[in-house]
Amino acid sequence: MTDNTVTKHPLTLLGLGDMGTALARTWLAAGHPLTVWNRTAAKAEALAAEGAAVAASPAEAVAANTLVVLCLLDDASVGSVLDGIDLTGKDLVDLTTGTPAEGRRRAAWAEARGARFVDGGIMGTPAMIGVPASGAYVFHSGSRALFDTHRAALQVPAGARFVGEDPGHAALFDMALLSGMYGLFAGISHAYALIEGEDIAPKELAPLLSEWLGAMGFFVGNAADRLTSGDFTTGVVSNLAMQVAGSGTLLRTAEEQGVSAELITPYLELMRRRLAADPVAHAGEDTVGAITLLKR
Repeated sequence: MTDNTVTKHPLTLLGLGDMGTALARTWLAAGHPLTVWNRTAAKAEALAAEGAAVAASPAEAVAANTLVVLCLLDDASVGSVLDGIDLTGKDLVDLTTGTPAEGRRRAAWAEARGARFVDGGIMGTPAMIGVPASGAYVFHSGSRALFDTHRAALQVPAGARFVGEDPGHAALFDMALLSGMYGLFAGISHAYALIEGEDIAPKELAPLLSEWLGAMGFFVGNAADRLTSGDFTTGVVSNLAMQVAGSGTLLRTAEEQGVSAELITPYLELMRRRLAADPVAHAGEDTVGAITLLKR
């Protein structure tokens, strides 16, 4: 199939921040008729030159097409921008960053107004949008019928992954992955802080740190298996008691190097609490058991 035979799907985009603009340019480059609106109208001028139709108001933009994509500041902005607009028969895809609860509430809100709804979580930065090799993709959850109808258009800027009909799941997957990312960033930051002032260049540590973290990637699958089975003891190589005992060395090293341990202390304390709760039962466990203490 050549590009000329692919149906060019018309759509509306509300919100032209850095991410919204990147999305818009990708759809325009792929030949999809696009109507845009932004609260600060000047941001739409460059897109108009690239072929976008610029709406004077959110209502005009929504009326232009069945598929309406939102990429706004927050969930409150979505409600404010769409307030009083007739959404009957519209398909709303909300790519605004939000929480699972916000996604579920917004889905109910949209459906009460006669619209189908899909929430989205973008896994990527604006620079990654429209670049197939970047690995960027978008989680989608909510109306499966909406997703199936518009999938061809939705996957133009980045890969489209449907993760269920619960509208909150796209945000939940999004936040789960970002939480893992920030935890990783915290450990990396602590590692670089330890060598600051020493005769060790950051670029000397970098390949070693990258290699080590890659080797430790097995923890992701290991944790999933143990949380699923509830078995925290079979096949353990480095048990909880040993890791808690060894954690003191990490803390003393940070103190000697004049580095705050605030980025790593929370996880070390979680392991200590798990062991202290029942030293006999938990000593031989994998550290995965500490995860069970996080649920309130």
